[in-house]
Formats: sequence, structure tokens, C-alpha cells
Amino acid sequence: MDAVGIIPARYGSTRFEGKLLADLCGKPVIQHTWENARRSNAIDDLIIAADDKRIYNIAKGFGANVIYTSTGHKSGSDRLTEAVNSIDAKVIVNIQADEPLLHPTMIDDVVGPLLKDESINMTTLCHKIKDREEVSDPNVVKVVFDRNGIALYFSRSPIPYTMDSEIEPQNYYKHIGIYGYTKDFLFAFKSLPQSRLEQLERLEQLRVIENGYRLKVMETRFDTIGIDTAADLEKAKCLIKGNKLS
Repeated sequence: MDAVGIIPARYGSTRFEGKLLADLCGKPVIQHTWENARRSNAIDDLIIAADDKRIYNIAKGFGANVIYTSTGHKSGSDRLTEAVNSIDAKVIVNIQADEPLLHPTMIDDVVGPLLKDESINMTTLCHKIKDREEVSDPNVVKVVFDRNGIALYFSRSPIPYTMDSEIEPQNYYKHIGIYGYTKDFLFAFKSLPQSRLEQLERLEQLRVIENGYRLKVMETRFDTIGIDTAADLEKAKCLIKGNKLS
């Protein structure tokens, strides 16, 4: 296979326990994510990697290809490596389970460069910020990249810093946490120790940059929302009813 999509699905959540099974306009959150992801033209297979029988049973119920993974993983990428260990694919796509408004072309965008350019190890997405409040929100990760789209840095702080007193949102890019990896690089990445900046910012992707690998960032015209709190769920409901992110 050229590419396979994996949706790491963990039941536990510090801020919103069981959020992946929360009702979102008549379907669980994870079903929205899966239905949107399977519309991608770039992946040959799509698998939900679950750590809990409740997620496993619900996913089986709506027709997903689902597997059990260990409950001891510390991150989604740890669960990812277990899920793909025996899969023969060039590219692995890590799809966040709590992104029910994911657009299928986002997956297409992260797969393409990895199949075309062997110098690229990993890919991700960004979206131009429109809301000033998102610039200063530490839960909204910002990214800066060079003229070739190679990531320079990710931060929870507003980057780049502006000398102007007024923050102009259009100068900032929000990171959207969908990742593509070559399979070889995924396992090389997991063998690297946590880096200093990664530990400070609590952003796993900084380990890639600190170790000198090329992480390609593509801009998408689609926005999305991660379900981290009950308030996020209500916002997603409003967006789906208004069809504002389609």
C-alpha cells in the first residue's frame, strides 16, 4: 500500500472523559472523524486503534476496521507504532480521533509530499488564523515555516513576535494536528529521546526539528476544531448545524 490512515483512539481524557463517544448531532465524535477520513482519496486503508472495549464496540458498530492496542501508551504516536508494526505501507497518517470536522482533503495534503519527495520525513498542516483570541491562546499551537514550507518552530506562544502594539491575526498560522510520516521515519522518530524544547512546550513535533529532520507544513483552507472540553463539543454542534466548515 502507498498510505494507510490510523485513528489512535483513547478513552481516557483529563478534561473530558469519554469524549470520543460523546454525542455530536446524533453520532459519536469518533464516527464523524472516521466518516470524514474515509472520504480521502489518498489512503488505501483506515484503521481505528482503540484502547478500550467501549470505543472498540462502537467503532465495530458503525463499520470501522478497528484493532485493540495497549492501554499503556503515553502518546498517540506510541499507539500508532503498535498499530502499524505489521502493516506494509510507505506512508502512515496519524489522524486525531477528536477532530470530527476534519476535511478529507487534509489527509490528501499530508500524503502527497511524502510520496513525491524522499527528502521529506514528515508532514503536517496549518491554517491562517482569523480570530485574534486564538493568537494568544496556549491551546492553539502556532507554527512558522520557511519559504519552502519546512517548519522552523511550533509554539503555544504567539510566533512570530510582532513589534506592533496591535496583533494582526493574519500574520499567524494555527497548527492543525494531522501528521503524515514515512513508515521508516515513524519508527526512527519513536526511538529518539524526548528533546528539550519538546518538554518545555509539550509539543512532540519539536523533537523532529531539534534532531534536524525536515517537517513539511502545508496550508489548508479548511479549519477544524479539537474536542477537548464540553464547550468544544457545543461549538462543534453549532458549526455542523451551520455547515460552516464544509
